[in-house]
Amino acid sequence: MKLMFPRVNTAEQTAEVARLAAEIWHEYYISIITSEQIDYMIEKFQSVRAITDQIHHLGYEYYLVHNHGSAVGYISLRQEEGKLFLSKFYIVKEYRGRGYASQALEFLEKLCKDRNLSHIWLTVNRNNNSSIAVYEKKGFQTVREQISDIGNGFVMDDFIMEKEVLNWV
Repeated sequence: MKLMFPRVNTAEQTAEVARLAAEIWHEYYISIITSEQIDYMIEKFQSVRAITDQIHHLGYEYYLVHNHGSAVGYISLRQEEGKLFLSKFYIVKEYRGRGYASQALEFLEKLCKDRNLSHIWLTVNRNNNSSIAVYEKKGFQTVREQISDIGNGFVMDDFIMEKEVLNWV
């Protein structure tokens, strides 16, 4: 089964990403961070207003993850300094473990090759063991740690992971 990755361009698609974010974040992150921090981060980073601002003013691209025309997740990225920053990659719970990460990574690697970018990098919560394991299996390595103050008394305590993308000429 081949996934599709339509780019988010409309208000309806933006609303779909925000809906997915609220659903996934509340289900997944409750074992890692508090519900108060989840609510704060959704409003600050994944509300319709925040996503729209990221797309129109901060250089982010959002893509839905479609399985047979239904949105089962989303990706957010930004090209910076010759690399691709994978800001968000989330899949709805009932679709995890089906090889979607492999297909998404193929999509991202193709973007890198098309744009002549050398690496994909991301931040991942240092307590998010299952995602870290997936990224390591896909060839990402932890390159450093980072604690970021995101306001309201909350911090993001992350590993920075990176994968080199081979661009054959």
